[in-house]
Amino acid sequence: MPDSLTVGPTAEPRRVRAQDGRLLSVPDGWALLPPGDAGLTRRVKAAGPTWTVVEKVGRKLFSRGVWAPEAHIVHARAVLDAERATPAYAKKLAQGRDRRAREQEVYEVDFANAVLRFLAFSPAWLPHAKRMAVLVAGHATPVGSGTVARTERIPIERRAEAAVIAWMRHQTTSYDDMRIQRVKGARREVRRELADVSRAVLDLHRRDAPHAPPACPLCSALLRPPPTRPPDS
Repeated sequence: MPDSLTVGPTAEPRRVRAQDGRLLSVPDGWALLPPGDAGLTRRVKAAGPTWTVVEKVGRKLFSRGVWAPEAHIVHARAVLDAERATPAYAKKLAQGRDRRAREQEVYEVDFANAVLRFLAFSPAWLPHAKRMAVLVAGHATPVGSGTVARTERIPIERRAEAAVIAWMRHQTTSYDDMRIQRVKGARREVRRELADVSRAVLDLHRRDAPHAPPACPLCSALLRPPPTRPPDS
């Protein structure tokens, strides 16, 4: 029986590429379980050897499914379907949804507070800070948004800072309309320069010295209706 492997796809439906470069033929009697059902995939993998198909696109890895004995897939699906049809499973799902909703609500509040701490606006600009915290958190924290706020690899303080700079890049600069050269590092450099500008604008609101709100890109942005597209991270 073949060992469990992580492989890459090829142009041939039943041929894969091993990590050492070898081309392998999928064993007879095996079928491809598509991605998307984590519970079923776990059970199929636990039942015996599998070949997990992973494709790298740019810097990201995407699952293309799992090759496994078809009998294992059929059996695991039947058992799981029976379990999922029970009232106990429905109750478990509902409890899970409620728990995740509560956790999301708590995280949104925690993140907004982290944004407020990073902004550290003077008392005169505190209303602006509160509105900005709500807007940034609303864009950055939704599940599946793919923003820096959803990562756990860095502390929440750094997530909040990055989310603020990203929000300002889209809302207070001309970044979205810029034509940036397709040269390695060019976009990163533009973002760095705009981040410096954004930090200078933030510093204006950390001092009690007044300034003319109509001429301030941040004050103007806070008066506009919320954008429909979330800023990137």
